[in-house]
Amino acid sequence: MASKVDRIVSRLQEKISSGDYYEAQQQTRVAASRYIKTKNWASAIDILYNVAQSLLKAGQGGSGGDLCIMMVDVYKQAELKSDSTSKGRLLECLRLFDAAEPTRKKFIGETIGWSAKFGDYPAGDPELHHVAGSLFAEEHDTYEAERHLILGTKESPELLFKMEYKWYQEGEAHLAPHFAARAIFPYLLVGNLRAANSCYQLFTSALRTDYPGLGEQQVSSASAQIPIFPSLPLLNFLGLLLLAIQRAAPEVYKGLVSKYALHINETDSWAEPLEMIAEMYFGIQKPRQSNPLMDMMSGLFGGGGTAPGDASQRPSRRTIRGPDAPMAEGLD
Repeated sequence: MASKVDRIVSRLQEKISSGDYYEAQQQTRVAASRYIKTKNWASAIDILYNVAQSLLKAGQGGSGGDLCIMMVDVYKQAELKSDSTSKGRLLECLRLFDAAEPTRKKFIGETIGWSAKFGDYPAGDPELHHVAGSLFAEEHDTYEAERHLILGTKESPELLFKMEYKWYQEGEAHLAPHFAARAIFPYLLVGNLRAANSCYQLFTSALRTDYPGLGEQQVSSASAQIPIFPSLPLLNFLGLLLLAIQRAAPEVYKGLVSKYALHINETDSWAEPLEMIAEMYFGIQKPRQSNPLMDMMSGLFGGGGTAPGDASQRPSRRTIRGPDAPMAEGLD
């Protein structure tokens, strides 16, 4: 059987060498489909993997990408586990894509989805995230790089720092805390305190080297030493926040937020992550705010006899929707 598959692959690669790309792609799909019908997953994957690589190397990103996506679909049908061999094929193909190829993002999404379902990481395999993030970082696609590096490997924080720091250097010096926070907050929100600390240390170390005129001071404790930059109060807040998290000290956190409230309030994007961090690490829940419109609607559907702020007496979500209405997705 292996020799038959080899002959099929060789014939298809000859078509690619002669420039008959479309025919090679279509015949590959047909050949792979035959093996899929008989659940001969290994042969189907072998054909798709080899021909896809040949098409990508020939600059045929659309055709090669189509076969790569089909290969991931076979992975899913076969319920193939995420291991070094299965990931290795995907990573080899991923590195062959041209940056401008539209099918690449879909392929990345499919590989992450497969690894999340059939691997050990609910958010997708860290190695796949790291390689994808590395490619996006090289191409200066910052937002895509961030999304993947946050869920990457132990090598990802340094790469993320370098990208954010380089971006920071293109702007104004006082914006340093905002670029540091682009790495620190997301790492905290996925529970990776070590990576958050690593990014903070790398960022402050680079500032010391590149901007000695900042006038750094040191605040020391028995277990840590925090650099203080008088001209960058929000960066100081980030360092002290990390220290408070390590100590699991909610009162210290409240004191920090109070002390730096004026500066924090000047940044529109910090409020929400800080509320989530407060709940995750310090058990401080965000106060529930009354919504006048929803209170009025609840009163109407409940017969009008309920006090607007009395949530315990309002009708349930199921009553408001109607007994036969379908449950909304994603609320579990």
